[in-house]
Amino acid sequence: MGRSLWKGAISFGLVHIPVEMYPAVRDNALDLTMLDRRDFSPVGFKRYNKGNNKEVVWDDIVKGYEYSDGEYVVLSEEDLRRANPEATGTIDILAFVDAETVPLLYYEQPYYLAPGKGGDKVYALLRETLRKVGKIGIATVVIRVKQHLAALVCEGDTIVLNTLRYSDEIRPTDELKIPTAKSKTAAISDKELKMAMALVEGMSEDWEPEQYHDTYREDILALVEKKVKARQTKTITMPEKEKAPASKGNVIDLVALLQQSLGKKPAKGKAANDDEDDGDKDEEAPPAKPRKTASKTTSTKAVAKSAAKTAAKPAVKAKAAPAKAAPARRKAA
Repeated sequence: MGRSLWKGAISFGLVHIPVEMYPAVRDNALDLTMLDRRDFSPVGFKRYNKGNNKEVVWDDIVKGYEYSDGEYVVLSEEDLRRANPEATGTIDILAFVDAETVPLLYYEQPYYLAPGKGGDKVYALLRETLRKVGKIGIATVVIRVKQHLAALVCEGDTIVLNTLRYSDEIRPTDELKIPTAKSKTAAISDKELKMAMALVEGMSEDWEPEQYHDTYREDILALVEKKVKARQTKTITMPEKEKAPASKGNVIDLVALLQQSLGKKPAKGKAANDDEDDGDKDEEAPPAKPRKTASKTTSTKAVAKSAAKTAAKPAVKAKAAPAKAAPARRKAA
């Protein structure tokens, strides 16, 4: 698990639970190095003094708050701690709420909380209480230099602290063009809704997170391995010219898409939102067999006559050719 990134205590009422905080997730994103395309040397970044353009080492770097243009108040780690010692060392539970009342939009970053020295019993007490009442604790905690709103959630035998976004950090949707349930341009028929519900029902299964993985990352690593084997380690793949997409109408055959998704082929020659019965298909009588035979005989005779005429035409031209050429020879003589 590694070293804890925060040590303090959970506080609610007169109860203090010593805990240590650990990251609950890890980033598996590809770590790509920036290179100079001229010689493929790694590109680095330097921390430099903007006044004299000289490089600055970590030991000479301090933090400051710019209170006016070009004027700063220097804040050390001790200053940040002394500003509110209780807030920086305590996860202060403010209330307990039903978990379903907090939208997923507010959840930000999860952390594991493990009991500190001597805190096993009170840790277990809070965990079992959260489990029994079916609620989550809403708390505040300072991590680094920001006070976070947080939710304490019982996840198995572990208490998870999940930082939450403040309400003013959630952008409103007023400027988005989202269709309402009564919108005419997005009107949904009962037939479409039933088919969509059937599709969802057919794709429903138990949540098994182990079956999902980053296939794009795997494809990139497979491409890297392929390039290494082909000794294309310093070959730049240039983008191909994009083909103009075929022009399509704006009308979406939603029922046809749903039918195809359900493994059914849509009826040909019928509108997607046509609610008429399919009984009219039976009214179309199939063509009689004798007519097909007659047409086949007629077409065979016509082909034979056409072939005879075509064969006769070259013979006429062949006889006429010497007659036209004769006057030309006399004049030449």
